[in-house]
Amino acid sequence: MNGWVELRIPALSQNESFARMVVAFFALQAGDWSVAELNEIKTAVSEAVTNAIIHAYEDNLDTGDIVVQGQATPGTLEVTITDFGRGIADIVRAREPLFTTKAHEERSGLGFTVMENFMDELTVTSSPRQGTSIRMVKYLNLTTVQ
Repeated sequence: MNGWVELRIPALSQNESFARMVVAFFALQAGDWSVAELNEIKTAVSEAVTNAIIHAYEDNLDTGDIVVQGQATPGTLEVTITDFGRGIADIVRAREPLFTTKAHEERSGLGFTVMENFMDELTVTSSPRQGTSIRMVKYLNLTTVQ
């Protein structure tokens, strides 16, 4: 299957589970993923969406939008999570395990680490006051057990 999906949602915590389920159902149409692979995809999407909800719009009175895009080609799922909020000043530092700007809220600082471990590729682009885009790619494990 070659296909795509786009979902635009308000950056509200109740929309995190909706985004992860949309991506999971889309992934199922695009390939024969194992339960473990689907769980990894869902968890990575949850982390990316949660990061946008918690960090992107904290300086604004209004909640902004998050765009979830998925593209599927045979053997590959690509998911991009984009917000239009405050951006990340230092992407390298933000990707360090245990780094958090929200220690007072008991945040672990493992979001990017989880995404990197569960997906095959992770690209983060961001500009201050312009938002952040997280692109994740998962390749279907094409080996079969005989």
